[in-house]
Amino acid sequence: MKRVLLSVVLAVVILGSDAQAALRIDYSYVDLKSDAYRRFKAWVDAAVAGNPGYAFSASDAATMSMLGSQQKYCALAIDLVDAQVAAAEERIGNSQRPAIAGDSYLEAGPMISSLALTLQACGAKITDMQRTRWSAYAEQTLTNVWNPAGARWGETAAQWSGWAIDNPGNNYYYSFVEATMYWALVSESEQWLRLLREEKLPALQAYFAKLKGGGSLEGTGYGTAHMRLFALYRVWRDSTGVDLANANSHADDSILFWVHATVPTLDRFAPIGDQARVSIPEIYDYHRRLLLEARQLSRDEPTRSIASWWLHGIPVRRMHHGFNERFDLLPAGRNGAPPDTLVYHAEGTGRLFARTGWGKSAAWLAFNAGPYLESHAHQDQGSFTLFSGDWLAVTENIWTHSGIQQGTETNNVLRFVRDGANIRQREGTTSSMRITHLDPVAGEVRATADLAPAYAGDGVRSWKRSVDFANRRLLVRDVFETSAGTTAVFQINVPMKPVLDGQEARAGKLRIKVLSPANASLSALEWSTLDAAEFKSGWRIDIQGSDTEFLVEMAFDED
Repeated sequence: MKRVLLSVVLAVVILGSDAQAALRIDYSYVDLKSDAYRRFKAWVDAAVAGNPGYAFSASDAATMSMLGSQQKYCALAIDLVDAQVAAAEERIGNSQRPAIAGDSYLEAGPMISSLALTLQACGAKITDMQRTRWSAYAEQTLTNVWNPAGARWGETAAQWSGWAIDNPGNNYYYSFVEATMYWALVSESEQWLRLLREEKLPALQAYFAKLKGGGSLEGTGYGTAHMRLFALYRVWRDSTGVDLANANSHADDSILFWVHATVPTLDRFAPIGDQARVSIPEIYDYHRRLLLEARQLSRDEPTRSIASWWLHGIPVRRMHHGFNERFDLLPAGRNGAPPDTLVYHAEGTGRLFARTGWGKSAAWLAFNAGPYLESHAHQDQGSFTLFSGDWLAVTENIWTHSGIQQGTETNNVLRFVRDGANIRQREGTTSSMRITHLDPVAGEVRATADLAPAYAGDGVRSWKRSVDFANRRLLVRDVFETSAGTTAVFQINVPMKPVLDGQEARAGKLRIKVLSPANASLSALEWSTLDAAEFKSGWRIDIQGSDTEFLVEMAFDED
């Protein structure tokens, strides 16, 4: 097996330290005889021939130049970066903001990293004038990102919101750090390296050290941005020798999180938070990249084996889109093995997962009680999701056009209503969960959650929900107290029209029985009747009739 180790080094003396940092890209993991390499080379060669695919990047060409050592790849990378800078200069000259400032600088990371990577790979072929222009552009971008009130382009003030520049849990933050890291390492900038080492990277470390169990508080949609976070860890390790990924357990834990958050059929995942790319939570290239990046960082062989098992088991055995081919160069390893436990509690995010086995016919549960802190998170504290062969009970959000329906009404929670309006769960609150019984081998778990904090006293004096999952059955008990004028509705969102019969209901394989109160009333809502353009399908079962307690049993037939 032929492999290649290529490191192009630009030395940087770090202020206040004898250590040196340099932009080093270690490609020793690349197998030049692999199908992944052939696909990536074909992707870049097509661009060189004048047929670049969607979202082709200078980073692709620069990477190929380091792997292939051919002038044509550098020529393309340089042309692409120079075009980016020239377009920005034209807009700045017309008192306009360049494209890199769009969407609150969300794409600053990939745009500046492509510039820096091209400087690294092709520096000898870049003119002094180009280097000067590129440097001015990159420096102004970073100055604007981290100093939003004083941002400007040319002579024109360009203040912006500064969204997420101090929030290590937000996907924008990783883009900002990516831009800063690549440019700092390639430019010999003491200013930007100091910012990284003294502020931005320590903030990341402190944040994720507390997120025990892995995953993201943004959910599983925007949480795929951790693929970029883990890539930054890799670049920083290769360039400085500092291993941020293994300074805490978050990267390894995230492998376990995602494996447990994947449903038994291995083609979908727990739909937590906004699903803005596509509302249906199907495994995609980004999830593959996330696990590839995390596996590459891990030092723990059992965890790496679990990642390999997942990577070889999901339907995305290779990237679907060319712009992701570069990341498929990361090795997936051998076939591996699944975890030896069927229950996983990610305490940091408040997510609990359980299943009856690792086969595709297993039953699967997700339950939530934890922090509600991020804008892309949903009002789903206390919610549950059930899967066996297909969705049995799941947030209505996955059947919507937008994928960003965040309200309590779309989640499997108690819905509290006052004066005809749903009471919202409050962002900035933290619910709690306690495991009262656990059999990780059988996949049995009982847990109790205190969910009143999610309402911050707004009409809900107390609410505790207990879940008991065992033998393809879920028992949910709610005990609550509300203020005058507030009522509670136990709701279950299901993918098909339910059949109601007294205290019982059935939706496909899911059988629902209300054990308390004895006089409960059941009704069903077809979501499309509210807004057919937004709600494509799905039904909700509402159970009412108690001011203090609900006890509902859900059982599901085996395939």
